[in-house]
Amino acid sequence: MSHWAPCLSTAAKINLLILVVSVAFPWSSLSDRVPEFALTKIEESDRKDDSGKEPLTEDDADPEDLEVFYPTHQWQTIHPGQAVPAGSHVRLNLQTGAREAKLPDSNTENGDTREGKRRKRLGKVDVDSSSFTSQELKKALAKMKESEKAERKAHEEEVRKKFRPIEQLKEEFEKLNVKMETDYEIMVKLISTFNSSVSTLDEKVAALYDLEYYVHQVDNAKDFLSMGGLQLVIKGLNSTEAVLKEHAAFVLGAALSSNPKVQIEAIEGGALQKLLVMLATEQPLAVKKKALFALSSMLRHFPYAQQHFLKLGGLQVLRSLFRQKGMETLHVRVVTLLYDLIMEKALLEAAQDGDQLEEKLRQYGRVRLAPALLEQDWCAVVSHMLPAAEHDTREKVLRALGALLGLCRQRFRDDAALTAALRLLRREYRALAAAERRHGDRRGYFHEMLGSVDSLLRELS
Repeated sequence: MSHWAPCLSTAAKINLLILVVSVAFPWSSLSDRVPEFALTKIEESDRKDDSGKEPLTEDDADPEDLEVFYPTHQWQTIHPGQAVPAGSHVRLNLQTGAREAKLPDSNTENGDTREGKRRKRLGKVDVDSSSFTSQELKKALAKMKESEKAERKAHEEEVRKKFRPIEQLKEEFEKLNVKMETDYEIMVKLISTFNSSVSTLDEKVAALYDLEYYVHQVDNAKDFLSMGGLQLVIKGLNSTEAVLKEHAAFVLGAALSSNPKVQIEAIEGGALQKLLVMLATEQPLAVKKKALFALSSMLRHFPYAQQHFLKLGGLQVLRSLFRQKGMETLHVRVVTLLYDLIMEKALLEAAQDGDQLEEKLRQYGRVRLAPALLEQDWCAVVSHMLPAAEHDTREKVLRALGALLGLCRQRFRDDAALTAALRLLRREYRALAAAERRHGDRRGYFHEMLGSVDSLLRELS
C-alpha cells in the first residue's frame, strides 16, 4: 500500500522530514540520547517468509524506497519498510510481536528519570534495536557471558589465595594429631607416671592433677578402679610428701563422688581410716581441706560408710577441728556436711513407700547420727558459729540450726547468746530486705535470710 505524495519525490520528502525534525528537536540533544528498546531473541526461522527466504530488512533496503514513519508521543506500530527518525524510542511489543516507536518524553531527554539514573549507575545504555541484527545481538550476549565467566573465575582465584583447600587442612590436622588417645589410655599413662620410681615429685603431682579431671566422670572412675589406680591413690595418702597426700585425696574425692561402686571399694581398701588419721593429726591446711572433701564424698548417700564413720569416732575427729588453730575455714565445711547427712535421712523418711525405699530405710536405721550429735554437744558448736561476719556462713549455720531444731530445741531455748544473736540478725536483715524492696526485689536473698531468722525465733519462743 503506497502513501507517496504525487508532487514530491521520496528523497525530497525525507529531506523535508529531516528539516522539520531538526527545527523541533535540537540535534545536540537528540545525538546525546540513546533510545530505549526491549531486547528479544529473534530466531532464524522467524526471519524467513513462506518461501524460505529472508524478508528485506531496513538495513538491506534502498533508502530511497523506505516509507517515512512519523512518530508521536504515543506508541505506534512500525510497518515493514518504514524508516524511523533518529532519536525515537523503539520497542518490541512482546504480546503482538510488532515493533513500536514514539517520540522521547520532554522530561527524559537529559536522562533525569529514575530509570535513567538507575541505568546510568549500573552502566547500562539504551540501544536502538533497529540498528542491530540478531547475529550482532547474539555476539553481544556471548561477550557478556564471557565477561561474567572471567569475573567469576577471577573471584574464585582470589578466594583460593585467601583460604586453603579442605584436603590440605585435613593433612595438616593428621600431622598434628598423629594418634587420638582415649581417656582409658591417658589414665593408664598417668597412673604409670605416678607409680614410677623414676618420676620426679613434680611429675607425680602433675599426673595426679590430670587424673582428678578424668575420674570426675562415672565411667572413667570405674575404669580407674579396674586398672588399680584407686589402690595406688589410697596408698598415696600415706606419703611423706604433703603435696602428694593433698593431690591423692583430691583424686580420691573426685572418684568417690556419686559413684557407689568406687565408694564400696574405697572403704574396703581402708580409705576411711586413712582420711580420719589425716584430719586428726597435724597436717597443713591444704591437706586437711582435700581430706575433708574426700571424706564428704565417701559419706554422702552411703549409709554403710556413715555407720563405720561413727564407729571409728569420726564425729570426735571433726569436733577436734574446732579446737585447732588456723582451721576456721574448715568449720563451715564440717557444718555443711552434718546438715547434708541429717537432711539426707529426713528426706528419705518423708519419701513415698517402695521396695527399694524399705531397704534404704533399714540401712539408714543403723546410722545413729542424732544421738551422737547430741552426746557430743554439737548443738552448742553450731550455735556459736552464728555471729559470723559473712552472709554465706550465716546462711549455712541457719540451715544447720533448723535441721538440728528437733534434736536441740531445749538446748537452743536455754542459750541466751543464741537468742540475742538471732534478734540482732533480724534487725539487720529487716533493713537489708527493706532496701531490696525499694529496688524492686521483693523476694531477694536478704528477704529469705530474714525468713529463716524469724522462723527460728518463733520456734524458740
